[in-house]
Amino acid sequence: MAAVPVLCFPFAGAGASVFRRCQEIEASGIRICPVQLPGREELSDEPLCTDAAEAVQAMLPEILDLAGDGRQVALFGHSLGAILAYETACHLREIGGPAVTRLFVSGSPGPWTRRANRATGLTDDEFLERVQELAGYRHPALAHLELRDMLLPILRADVAMHENYRPPSAGSLDAPVTSIRGADDELVSAAEAAQWAAATTGGYRTVELPGGHMFLVGSPAALVGALEQLR
Repeated sequence: MAAVPVLCFPFAGAGASVFRRCQEIEASGIRICPVQLPGREELSDEPLCTDAAEAVQAMLPEILDLAGDGRQVALFGHSLGAILAYETACHLREIGGPAVTRLFVSGSPGPWTRRANRATGLTDDEFLERVQELAGYRHPALAHLELRDMLLPILRADVAMHENYRPPSAGSLDAPVTSIRGADDELVSAAEAAQWAAATTGGYRTVELPGGHMFLVGSPAALVGALEQLR
């Protein structure tokens, strides 16, 4: 049986290369396929998106190309990526695209949860401090002024996309959903991660992996192991 492509959407400020280590791990039954958002890495000349639905439309040709000729695809996203993966699953259902065999959402409360402390609209310094609080992670490039200036527009666009997202109604999917959480995550509680059960009528389960909110950065093998559990 052909390996099922798992389309992977990164967290805010990151590009498809964040999944390179996952691609290097030998996996059973799946193929890790990072999806690139407009405006970063090799697509740096393309305009940034601040709306999740528009971002999915912009990525749709790549999404369908990565899905290939198979009838099934799985989706994974972390934090902002979870929202993009969910929006993609809803859109594929609307257009009669490849069937989503499982949606994996990671490091994210349910899509209807609103942040109490928004970062959108803050000054640069305030914005970066708030983003670090919200992500529990500081991108290494932010330590260098020139790289910081390059990364700030991407972060601002991604944060606006996340904070302004308005999802479809509960139960919009019939694909099964797995919510993945770092066991030591201080930003997303187990109860918040479990909110994803309301997103689908197709079954739900939760998985906890060792580590904190950004467990996927340090434990790609554990993540790939979780993604292999399509059934």
